Amino acid sequence: MKWSKRRTIAEEHHWRARVAGLPAQPSGASRWQISPYHSDPARAPAPEDVSAVYRQLRKAFEDAKNEPGAADFYYGEMEMRRHSRHATPPGERGLLHAYWFLSGYGLRASRAAGWLIAAMITTVLLLMGLGLPQNSPRQQATGVVPAHGGRVTFTMDKDDPPNPTHDRFTGKRFEKALNVTLNSVIFRSSGQDLTTAGTYIEMTSRLLEPALLALAVLAVRGRIKR
Repeated sequence: MKWSKRRTIAEEHHWRARVAGLPAQPSGASRWQISPYHSDPARAPAPEDVSAVYRQLRKAFEDAKNEPGAADFYYGEMEMRRHSRHATPPGERGLLHAYWFLSGYGLRASRAAGWLIAAMITTVLLLMGLGLPQNSPRQQATGVVPAHGGRVTFTMDKDDPPNPTHDRFTGKRFEKALNVTLNSVIFRSSGQDLTTAGTYIEMTSRLLEPALLALAVLAVRGRIKR
C-alpha cells in the first residue's frame, strides 16, 4: 500500500504500534514509534483520545487562519474516528471508510480521480459488451387510408433495441459508449438507443460518476484551500 506523508502526533504512533502488534523492542526500522508504556494496554491511548487531540489542534490552526497546516490534523482526526469502535457508531464508521477509500477524506485528489477514471472505463466496457444494441431500431408508421379520401391517421412505433450478438468491441461502438459515459459524468442523458441492460448501466453511471467527480473536485479544492 502506498502511504501519503502527513504530520502525526506521538499518540497515534503509539496506538498504531500497539494495534500492529509490534514488540516492545522492535528490530530494525519501524513505521510507528513505540510508547514507553507499550506493554501496558491500560496506559495506551485509545482512538477517541487521539481524535480529540487532533480536533483541538485542527481548530487551533483554523482559528489562526492556517488552513494548510490544519489539513494533516483533519486527516488524523478522521482516521481516529474511523478506527474508534466505541465513540463512532457502525453506520458512521461505514461512511467514513467509504469517504477514506474513495477520496482520502476529501484530501487525496489522485485517489478520487483514479476511482472516477476506473468507473468510466468500466461503464464504457459494459456498454460496448451489453448496453449498445446491435443495430439502431427504426421507427415505423402504420395507418389506414379511407376508401373515399379524408383524414389519414398514422401510428408511430419503434422496435425494442436488439441485444448485441457480434462485433461488440469496435471503434464505432466505442465512440457511442464514450459519448454515453461522458454525458453520465455531468448527469445528462445522451439520447442514445440502449438495450435494457444498457439502460440500467446508464442509470447506475449517472448516479455514481457525478458523485465521484464531486469528490475529486472537493479533494482538489480541499488541498488548495488547506
